[in-house]
Amino acid sequence: MRKKIRVLLADDHVLVRRGFLMILNTEPDMEVVGEAANGREAVELAIKLRPEVVVMDVAMPELNGIEATRRLSEQAPMTRILALSMHKDSAYVREILRAGARGYLLKDAFDRDLVAAVRAVASGEGYLSPA
Repeated sequence: MRKKIRVLLADDHVLVRRGFLMILNTEPDMEVVGEAANGREAVELAIKLRPEVVVMDVAMPELNGIEATRRLSEQAPMTRILALSMHKDSAYVREILRAGARGYLLKDAFDRDLVAAVRAVASGEGYLSPA
């Protein structure tokens, strides 16, 4: 049996996290190991829990996803970041990829896109939202 992809969800909206948790935990090769409501919590939990992938919202309180990604790239380089946003603006995409994210998924994507993006990022590939 293959090791499960350990995922940390970082989003300031509880309903968004719950939805992602339900989607990802139904996949036989994935396990959500933690949830963070802001960027600071995301960095702390990622260092403590060592997930393979952090699904990181770009816009969060206390520490935004871009800065949290930058810190994780330095402090937990083995953890890969999948950025999540409702912004299609290429400036956001460039900024978070420059900070160290391996993928960028729009929040209006389908559940299968989330699953595909987590798998791609976990295996070391990049992922950009089809849109």
